[in-house]
Amino acid sequence: MPELPEVETVRRGLQQNVVGRTVKRVEVGRERTVRRTSREALIDGLTGVKILSANRRGKYLLCDLDSGQKLMMHLRMSGRLIIAKPGSQRPPHTHVVLHLASAANSNVESELWFVDPRTFGEVVVFDPDLLKTQMPDLANLGVDPLNDEFTPETLRELFKNRRGNLKALLLNQHFVAGIGNIYADEILHLAKLRPDRLPSRLTNVALTRLHGAIIEVLNKAVNAGGSTLKDTQYVDLDGQTGSFQDEHRVYGRGGLACLSCGKGRILMTVVAGRTTCYCSACQH
Repeated sequence: MPELPEVETVRRGLQQNVVGRTVKRVEVGRERTVRRTSREALIDGLTGVKILSANRRGKYLLCDLDSGQKLMMHLRMSGRLIIAKPGSQRPPHTHVVLHLASAANSNVESELWFVDPRTFGEVVVFDPDLLKTQMPDLANLGVDPLNDEFTPETLRELFKNRRGNLKALLLNQHFVAGIGNIYADEILHLAKLRPDRLPSRLTNVALTRLHGAIIEVLNKAVNAGGSTLKDTQYVDLDGQTGSFQDEHRVYGRGGLACLSCGKGRILMTVVAGRTTCYCSACQH
């Protein structure tokens, strides 16, 4: 599943290629992609509308429209957004197509494809004044580490009196928005913390280390264009893969020697219902 770095990479592509352009026409294939409303609602909400911005909150892409509404796109497990020339051969499972007018300084029109083989992703137009009723999952997101005020004190408050384990809270989108399985493992490794630690018992030093690891790992991954794994569909808006997978220290390396300490081996277990990798020696 694309996580915060992958979604941020796609957002930057939207900012460069889509913002300021008007949607001339909309095609909707499989109804499941627009299940939160309907095919007609998406077509009516986007046709003739200009896209004013490209934003992100956690794993959600959000675009302001000149109609006063917002466009939300969520890639979920296998979604991709691809910018293409009109008439290009579309890949299978292209469920939504936005026909974009040319930009102000260009006469080149484009198509924006929402491709999603597993059809868990969504494309929705909604009224921001009705966020809590129309998009409750978005309204209930926790702090975004790269967009919101985020300090070690933020983590201290989030973890206060919380039960469960550290990785489960990092994965809980109501607490921290955007971190998934890949980056939780990488963050905890950099912070030298076991995934099953009790959050409320972390020292101030450990919290500061964890905070720094969250910022460092996410920013490095964004700069690398995200992670493209062998079993995932993720690419950026131009169809290019990310490269942060080449820098993974623990994720997907079960049974191998630790690249950081050179002493321990990467163990694989299940934490918070997810396959989890960590070093037996340098994570405490």
